[in-house]
This record gives sequence, structure tokens and C-alpha cells, in this order.
Amino acid sequence: MTRDRVTIALPRGSGPVRSAVIERARQRGFARFLDRDDPPLAPGPGEQVDRIVEGRLRSAVPGGGDVAPVRVANAEQLERALREAPAAGVLAIEWTGDRVIPLENAIAVRDRRFALWVMARGPGEVPGALGALEHGADRVFVEVATPEEVDLLEALVEGPAVTRLEWVTAPIVAATPAGVGDRVLVDTTSLLRPDEGLLVGSAAAFLFHVASEAVGSKFSRPRPFRVNAGAAHSYVLLADGSTRYLAELAPGDAVLVARPGAETRTARVGRVKIERRPLVMVTADDGGTLRTIFVQEAETVRLSTAAGRVPSTDVRPGAQVHAVRLPPARHLGHAVNETIEER
Repeated sequence: MTRDRVTIALPRGSGPVRSAVIERARQRGFARFLDRDDPPLAPGPGEQVDRIVEGRLRSAVPGGGDVAPVRVANAEQLERALREAPAAGVLAIEWTGDRVIPLENAIAVRDRRFALWVMARGPGEVPGALGALEHGADRVFVEVATPEEVDLLEALVEGPAVTRLEWVTAPIVAATPAGVGDRVLVDTTSLLRPDEGLLVGSAAAFLFHVASEAVGSKFSRPRPFRVNAGAAHSYVLLADGSTRYLAELAPGDAVLVARPGAETRTARVGRVKIERRPLVMVTADDGGTLRTIFVQEAETVRLSTAAGRVPSTDVRPGAQVHAVRLPPARHLGHAVNETIEER
């Protein structure tokens, strides 16, 4: 549910609230606006500002044309709107009653014959509009009245996930018992592949790939939604490229799910469990700098290596672990340009 399909309908007028909404939206990475004022907002670089002209949506996209939103309150009105939608054109729907099931019905029957736009009455309606039947509407126009609603909207939709990572392999030089500590188990709302996992480590500059529990053990069932990620102090990479301590993760947070050297995607945290468990400290040699990760000692906790996924109980010196390098200095999880030494 990426924000590039979201268009923010700006408040009318020239007061401070409107200005604050625009500023906050730009800070949060939104680039599409709907303006009903005259003159309209001047678009910044990479931005798009659509208009409402005599009750019709006028798209700023070249050749976008004007579209009259159709108000839909019942099944008969939806059927008529779908039947009359222009081939290769746009159907814009404004729901006045039920909104989720009728949108699913519209997506199911349109067969990509036309673009489907939805008018949302507030940020809370946006996830359902973007995620219906996995695909959702092609565009969602959402009424936003305050800067706080921009923040809420940002929390509900994803920005572009990090796709370019500096993957490396590094030899393990030691794997030693590290006593009992608080380890963090991350359950996501998505099912993960065996080779997918989270990027975790003691230093932000070097994050190990910890694989999911999509493969069980002789004594436990697979848990494909789960990553037994590491000790409470560890960094984990979020979908937007920032880091967070594992102990600070909360339901709804968007984490980056990665495959070594391959594509990435976003998953939401559904639950976090912190429990006291025996830990293993795994140390890798990153070009002369020692990097560590503390993980639970268990057969279902696996680090990704060049030879495959290895349980923490079987990690040995010499194995080549998959990891990513990141800018080392962080402030509240975001990369900053400063001198730093992590040990």
C-alpha cells in the first residue's frame, strides 16, 4: 500500500492550517495533491496537483482529462457505474454507504478495462481502498483536514521500500555462549519465505540477515510469519531505511523483509515477544572490523550464509554470513553525517 497512489485533498482557504498540511505532507513524502482553490497550489519538483473544476476531477497528468466522480450507495448504482465506465478510461467512485465489499466487487469485475479511483472520507479509509483484493484502487483521493491527519496517513501507508542495499559476505570468527538475555521475537502480518528475513545487528553499519522460521525443526512446526531476530539492544532495518532498536518495535511498524542479494519488500509487525533466553554472540570480520549479533541459541534461529541457512546452534568459525553495510551514524534511527565509533 504505497503512498504513490495517494492524493491528498487539501483544505480550502489560505489559512495557517492549509499551509501546515501542505508542509507536513511534503515532509512526509507525499507528492500528489487535489486543490479546490483558485489559484491552486504551485507544484514543487516531482509533485502533481489535480483540480476540481465544476464538480469534475481535472488530472494534471497530460491527457488525463476530466472525470466526474460517481456517488454509489447500493448495488444497483455500482452495477450501473461499472457498466457505463469508459473502456481505457477512468471510473471515480465516491462511496456514500458500504465501501470495502463494493470496492472488492468492482475490482473483481472490471478486468483492468479502466482505471479505478476512489474518494476516501479520511485517512482511516485509505488502507482498505489500497489493499482490497490485494490490488486496491489505482488512485485514492483522501480528505485531510489537519497536519495530524497527515501523520496518521503516513502511519497507515508505506513509502517506497529500500531496494538498493550493499550486500556483503563476511567470515565468522567466533560463536560463543553469551549468557541469558532478553531476545525479541518479531511476528509479522505477512507469510515469509524460508530465505526471507530481517536485517539485524549490534552496529547500524553492519546488519546480519536473520532468516524467518518458515522452516521448522524436528520438534517444532514452521512459523512462516516469524523471525526470532536477536537481543533487545540490536538494530533492525525498517522499510524506509531507518533503524530501530528491536525492543522498541511495536505492532504496525513497517519492517524491511529481505532476501540476500535479491528483492526486498515491506511487512507490518503484528506482535513482538520479548523473553529471557540463552544467547549466542556471533562475531564476523568485516574487513578488519569485528561485528556482532546476539541471537537466541535454538535450532529454529538461523543466520543466512553462503552455504545456506545455519541454525545458531551450529554456527562455526569460517562460515560466510550474508549482511548489509549501512551508514554508521544514526540519530533517532535516521542516517546522519557525523563521526562515530561503535564497538
